[in-house]
Amino acid sequence: MRRAIGLLSLALSAVLATASMSHAQAPKEVVIGAIYPLSGNLAQIGIDSITAMRMAVELYNGKSDLNLPGMKKTTEGLPGLGGAKIRLIVVDHQGKPDVGQAEAERLITQEKVTALIGAVFSSVSATTSQVAERYGVPHMNGESSSPTLTERGFKWFFRTSPHDGHFTLAMFEFLKDFEKKKGVKVKTVGLMHEDTLFGADSGKVQEELAKKYGYEVVVNMAYRAKTTSLDAEVGKLKAAAPDVFLPTSYTSDAVLYIKTAKTLEYVPRMLIAQNAGWVDPQFVAEMNKDIEGHITRSPFALDLQAKKPLIRQVNELFKKQKDNPGGRDISEAPSRALTAFTVLVDAINRARSTSPEEIRKALVATNVPADQLLMPWTGVRFDEKGQNSGVRAILQQIQKGAYATVWPFDLAAADVIYPLPGFKDKK
Repeated sequence: MRRAIGLLSLALSAVLATASMSHAQAPKEVVIGAIYPLSGNLAQIGIDSITAMRMAVELYNGKSDLNLPGMKKTTEGLPGLGGAKIRLIVVDHQGKPDVGQAEAERLITQEKVTALIGAVFSSVSATTSQVAERYGVPHMNGESSSPTLTERGFKWFFRTSPHDGHFTLAMFEFLKDFEKKKGVKVKTVGLMHEDTLFGADSGKVQEELAKKYGYEVVVNMAYRAKTTSLDAEVGKLKAAAPDVFLPTSYTSDAVLYIKTAKTLEYVPRMLIAQNAGWVDPQFVAEMNKDIEGHITRSPFALDLQAKKPLIRQVNELFKKQKDNPGGRDISEAPSRALTAFTVLVDAINRARSTSPEEIRKALVATNVPADQLLMPWTGVRFDEKGQNSGVRAILQQIQKGAYATVWPFDLAAADVIYPLPGFKDKK
């Protein structure tokens, strides 16, 4: 009997010692490097994205009952790591792939980050993820939409959002649904895209799908990113007169297109943008009535609040953030960043470790349900390429200065404005 008690005591002591050792070894903080554009033509998107992530850091580091991935808890910090707190290191890649590459290297080798997240620009994400792959560090991405990013055989790169293949497919499915619903016939499309990785990949996919769906591509143009003139390109569009115009442009180029189109009095019957500039709040505010009726693809819609109460809860918090002095609503970019960030933190918490390999395994095993997402997706589950297989794209139209979901029709909050009004008719 005494021997049994002694053995039990020894076993208990071993368990307590192991627990004590594990607790002692638990990190006090988890350092995550965020690489975003905080200057240049997408600065506002980067700033808003960082604001959303800093908001999430505060919630994770404190107590929160918000039903985002890994956030609903009664303890401070990450429970899987003994209450460790998150520290976010933010850097500006300026929209330059070489700067992003250098910053990724510095964050990993000098700042000793646990993981990287970023970087909006597909061209920058291509270089930062190469660095992460070389060092064996998890790299989360919530915005970059080049399909090639998840076609490189990388094991450390994960993307939560749809890529341009998903988005472009949605555009052409919408066109077929729209033709059927409205009794109109679309025959021709025109393509124009900037010449970085984002634009080149988008243009390629759009051309392939246009032909697949039976539309004639009457013009397909690439222009130099951050160009100072689009006169020739808009002139060609006006001459070709496609039924639908599909632009792929970052903010400064999108602004230039609108101003040029207004000067040359070019108005397509329908415009469906590949996100980017058309979802930048700064662009929408600056262009105002001139973009009334423009459609953009998106993975997020604020007007789905009635169907997803989580959107309203998160939006109220976002509007109160100190880095959002105007109290603006959360938009597509910060929603995507927030989703990617919370999925990453949830994986780190489930890994119960800051070991890169353990975090990678937790990311592979991710299965976030739809009710924990702001997005109208079925969930987050990564395939063998690191791409979320639960994505769903939607289309929104700018109506009276705000985004209104117009497709899929079962989620629509407004009817499609068609055809586009002329510049002189926009009120």
